[in-house]
Amino acid sequence: MNALNRRDFIKGSSAMMTLASFGLLGMDFKDQEGPIRVALIGTGWYGKSDLFRLIQVADVEVVGLCDPDRHILEAAGQLVSERQKSGKVPALYEDYKELLAKEKPEFVLIGSPDHWHALMAIDALKAGAHVYVQKPISVDVIEGEAMVAAARKYNRKVQVGTQRKSTPHLIQAKKEIIDTGKLGKISHAEVCCYYHMRANGNPPVEPVPDFFNYDLWAGPAPKRPYDGLPHIRWWRTFIEYGNGITGDMCVHMLDTVRWMLKLGWPTQITSTGGIYVQKDGKSNISDTQSAIFEYPELNVVWQHRTWGNPTDPEYPWAFKIYGEKGMLAGSTMQADFIPLEEGVEPIHYDVVYEREEYPEDVDEERIELNAAPATRIHMKNWLNAIETDTLPIADIEEGHISTASCILANISMDLGGRALKYDPKTRTIIGDPEATAKLKRPYRAPYVHPDPNNV
Repeated sequence: MNALNRRDFIKGSSAMMTLASFGLLGMDFKDQEGPIRVALIGTGWYGKSDLFRLIQVADVEVVGLCDPDRHILEAAGQLVSERQKSGKVPALYEDYKELLAKEKPEFVLIGSPDHWHALMAIDALKAGAHVYVQKPISVDVIEGEAMVAAARKYNRKVQVGTQRKSTPHLIQAKKEIIDTGKLGKISHAEVCCYYHMRANGNPPVEPVPDFFNYDLWAGPAPKRPYDGLPHIRWWRTFIEYGNGITGDMCVHMLDTVRWMLKLGWPTQITSTGGIYVQKDGKSNISDTQSAIFEYPELNVVWQHRTWGNPTDPEYPWAFKIYGEKGMLAGSTMQADFIPLEEGVEPIHYDVVYEREEYPEDVDEERIELNAAPATRIHMKNWLNAIETDTLPIADIEEGHISTASCILANISMDLGGRALKYDPKTRTIIGDPEATAKLKRPYRAPYVHPDPNNV
């Protein structure tokens, strides 16, 4: 792979200044010969958003795009041609395996629905590409184990889209509050999401449009009766294709707490919940759920409700870390240190925007302006890890622990709140064959579930 020229894409900005002050920018990249060859699999909203952030920070030639929805794919091709230096429309594919074989990209971004992440990532790694995969990395625990095994076997760097650990104001809060011991002994954390984000309609079954390959979209997952395009929120409301609000939103905040406190696998996970309020629609994911991720002398407690009011309107999707000397609250928008000791001043941290540095952000459809700087930093960290042969900050193993912990919470809920102790060495739930059987979902034929021992 050609070396990357980091001088070409690190721009002066408040986010970069924040990171530079903590010595987090790493080494300069070497000169390169030409752009890096990139492909995107899954050209919906967030897949394009990730790709556009990469285009902003690196010399990129997007050589291929893949999506089973021809309309979305063709629109993405036009947008990419307007964004990349060459002005070219990338080659367009319905089947990602054909893309990998014909275009041979060096870098692959995966923005598909969750049920496709594992197979696509493993195939891209086998093809020799470094991978950026959205969270959650998998829909079952064994998929995640196979992804970690593949990344190590093929010696490629996998960055997971848990970019809170690349969020400037959270990096600063960690350095100034957690790392300096301002909270004292930490023995409790809370993570939550109270967004009303659970789609719950009753659309009728209808014919599949000719521009959409529904069978390919469903892939290894069950194929529900077609009741409209599954894009954006609709597929997420079904457990067949993801892991509900816990898999979608807890994974971010649990991962952030784990990063801040240097936590590995929980020793035990329990969860309860269900559909308590929003019973009228087709959705089969929980609208209410609580979970406890246990660590030695520390519990991380999750709660979501897709109805009602948030417990703290300032932090509706957030983490709160409690120590004997105070509390640190954080979200994508802000962070606050609330001390207990007299004479110690509270500290507020604001989100960083980069509208002036990247004016194209402002007009991008559905962009999360608050998250764009974090994603750019996350991309740079991934590229730096490749150049220096180190693990990126959101390495696949870290993404697997956070993802699998959320999946285990769902398994516990399904088993009536049973306490689960996962052993990553044996890939079993200790003393619980029934729960262990749920670590691997059945695949729809002819798809074959990946095996961590044979990737």
